[in-house]
Amino acid sequence: RFQNLCTLITLHTSELNDGYDWGRLNLQSVTEQSSLDDFLATAELAGTEFIAEKLNIKFVPAEARTGLLTAEEYKRIKKLHEDNRQFLRIPRRPHWDENTSPEVLQQAERDCFLTWRRELARLEEEQKLILTPFERNLDFWRQLWRVIERSDVVVQIVDARNPLLFRCPDLEKYVKEVSSHKVNMLLLNKADLLTREQRRAWARYFQNEGIRAVFWSALAEAKRLDCEERATEISSVGHSRTETSPEESEDDEQIFEDCTSEADWQTCSEASGDEGEEEQCKGSSDCSSFYNSSRLLRKDQLLDMFKSVHSGPRCKEGQLTVGLVGYPNVGKSSTINTIFRNKKVSVSATPGHTKHFQTLFVEPGLCLCDCPGLVMPSFVSTKAEMICSGILPIDQMRDHVPNACQTIPRAVLEGTYGINIIRPREDEDPDRTPTSEELLTAYGYMRGFMTAHGQPDQSRSARYVLKDYVSGKLLYCHPPPHINAKDFQPQHLKFAMQDIKGDSGTHAVKPSKVKRIENSVDKNFFHQENVRALTKGVQMVMGYRPGTGPVGQGKVDSEQQVGKPWKKHGNRNKKEKVRRLNKHLDA
Repeated sequence: RFQNLCTLITLHTSELNDGYDWGRLNLQSVTEQSSLDDFLATAELAGTEFIAEKLNIKFVPAEARTGLLTAEEYKRIKKLHEDNRQFLRIPRRPHWDENTSPEVLQQAERDCFLTWRRELARLEEEQKLILTPFERNLDFWRQLWRVIERSDVVVQIVDARNPLLFRCPDLEKYVKEVSSHKVNMLLLNKADLLTREQRRAWARYFQNEGIRAVFWSALAEAKRLDCEERATEISSVGHSRTETSPEESEDDEQIFEDCTSEADWQTCSEASGDEGEEEQCKGSSDCSSFYNSSRLLRKDQLLDMFKSVHSGPRCKEGQLTVGLVGYPNVGKSSTINTIFRNKKVSVSATPGHTKHFQTLFVEPGLCLCDCPGLVMPSFVSTKAEMICSGILPIDQMRDHVPNACQTIPRAVLEGTYGINIIRPREDEDPDRTPTSEELLTAYGYMRGFMTAHGQPDQSRSARYVLKDYVSGKLLYCHPPPHINAKDFQPQHLKFAMQDIKGDSGTHAVKPSKVKRIENSVDKNFFHQENVRALTKGVQMVMGYRPGTGPVGQGKVDSEQQVGKPWKKHGNRNKKEKVRRLNKHLDA
């Protein structure tokens, strides 16, 4: 039966053509729609004609959660999400066989997709829940269906900083509904941003949940492979030389050591810890048939993992197809480019850049299938959380209230950007997190981002801060459930320790003086005592003379007695002159 299903998929793809030429489509991801656009799209899917009626208007207040939530409201919404999580589903492809025509199948897909959207709308109305923006373009879901049907191993690529946000449990259920022989797997990309202990915590969590999970970093692995190739080229050049000077050999050795430093790549090669845990897991009856290692995999190890997880019948005899699915901007295209070591697919930081799926052969028996990024319905609390997670594009945001201040401590923000954020008032909590306005104002002053009215440009500053948050410059890693988030951020401790040392050792330790080489001409010019350029009429402001330090009281009195040398009268009779000129106004 499984082989017959795979044959039907192949026939429907090649002979019936599925009604579409995917390579020529210019698909546009649709995650947000206004009320009118949503109504028109639903009417188009249903094939319904309607007539507008006048004098039948009802105003509905918008319930857009664009601001930041309080702690109590956040807990209440989280509990409501857990109680209704089973209602979150992805659309299913309707049943079809060799006798189904493309036109009938397309209409059935539209009907199922319309029913799915109505169920989500009913969930919002009855349970008073606000769903995050999700993919509303049916063509994107069609390509997901095709990838799942063609793949033997379906790999969900998630961001290692927040895996539970990007993981879709219902997608794993749908994969098993299509065929019980298919295998689900989680690939935690950008795992180089996590420490070894953080990866171990997530590996244990997914092990207990019965989910295969591996840790991977496409960018870090690409850099490591580049360094290996560079070191190989250097070594080959060194062997071909007949005579090499000591200076040149020292430079080559230094380059090789920089590229393959154990401190930089110990997460890929260190062997302590995992082996003991693996042997302990094998000897225990509580562990499943697989073991989740916290090691950061290399390219060859990842490909071996793909081959080893699937042992049943395959969709295509003699070929293993691995489908890569997930949210936008989690690194599907970067993973493919790192595996192939050249640019097979275009990469962009903007979510939704990949428009249609494509299959690529790594080797004769292994094929990768890249699916466009899909924003699946979820229960994240605010739209700002989706922007900080890289799901929604930053350049298209309409408000600039970042919630990075709620997760990144004050010391980390100040130490990263070299700014001083205004402190809380005396009547406020001294340990409170800075507000977004305080952060963006300090950042705008530091970068010189000002509006036409002379105020800091908070909107422009927010885009830079959010991009740093998405890229990992401002690093925050979400912990597994039942682990305190503050205890899961070891990267923040060094900023806190620096802040403490800076406060305690300001007077104790004096910074070492730096010897500066100064030009004698500049020194004679700028150190003149009687230079009065650009200071006409301004002798002293609040005890300071422009260009010099504070002026003593005795010196000020003596200069005031001398007066201005170019005025003989010293301006002593100014008040009498003003009274004489304005005498007629006294009446």
